[in-house]
Amino acid sequence: MGSHRRPVPSFGSDRGAVAAVGLLSVTAALGAAPAAATPHDDTRAEVDRLYEEAEKATEAYNEADERADGLRRQVRTAQDGVARQQERINTMRESLGSLAGAQYRSGGLDPSLTLLFSDDSEDYLERASVLDRITVRQAGELRRLRGALRSLDRDRAEAARTLRALERSREDAAAHKRTVEGRLAEARRLLNSLPAGERAAYDRAARSGRAHPHGPDAAVPASARAAAAVAAARSALGRPYVWGANGPGGFDCSGLTQWSYAQAGVSLPRTSQAQRYAGRQVPLSEARPGDLVLYRSDASHVGMYVGNGQVIHAPYPGAAVRHDPVGMMPVSAVTRV
Repeated sequence: MGSHRRPVPSFGSDRGAVAAVGLLSVTAALGAAPAAATPHDDTRAEVDRLYEEAEKATEAYNEADERADGLRRQVRTAQDGVARQQERINTMRESLGSLAGAQYRSGGLDPSLTLLFSDDSEDYLERASVLDRITVRQAGELRRLRGALRSLDRDRAEAARTLRALERSREDAAAHKRTVEGRLAEARRLLNSLPAGERAAYDRAARSGRAHPHGPDAAVPASARAAAAVAAARSALGRPYVWGANGPGGFDCSGLTQWSYAQAGVSLPRTSQAQRYAGRQVPLSEARPGDLVLYRSDASHVGMYVGNGQVIHAPYPGAAVRHDPVGMMPVSAVTRV
């Protein structure tokens, strides 16, 4: 969302206050004399702030969603383990039942009584020997069964903990989703309140930026995989920004860079904050095509450097994947994957 031109106060959690600010901005914009530019500037600044807050919440949603995916895999693994343990226990119980039957058939009486009722001492000794072997085996099977039951209890408890964590992660993602939707709806309302000329001026301001100093090799990708990622990003030009999406039909900012590198056979983390540490940090002046450019101090926006002072990125809802100047926002890091 490369639309943030100057620092603004942090966005509070009071939605009523935000709505009031937006309403006052719109009222001022509609009622001001043509020469007064400040109300429109205020509205654009409010849109910037809302987009920035929406993008932060989007990255938080992406993180929660990625965590939920990992937990779902853990739950499936734990449930498979529980099922295997239960099957093993059932087999062991059947084995013990067979041993108990063999013990009964071999004379499962007290040895002294067995001797008393035996007409043949040799027969007694043979049966006693068989009984002793069965008893030893049965004791071993019982120990293994008790161990398996304890392991099953642990597996079930771990699966239950993972399921609870998954549910919390789902709740986090849902909360972030509501935050994003609220911010974006308010931003769209404010943008639509501006005259057409002001909306065009807003878009032009979003696409402006400082010149990027680069050396003679800046247009050469750092590696073959970086070149492949740049080609993938270029193929996505014109596709819509869709928050929480990582292609191929639509993208948010980190979804675009993740998808582009996936086409080059490289797995990147899902969020822009995690992508910041997905490689080696280099100075902006040494950026080369394929490098990830992170924006804002919290790295809540990311684009891909493609040379000549330009990045390709997914800016914000309503704006398709496009080229913009690398200096469109304050750069916090450049990462070479």
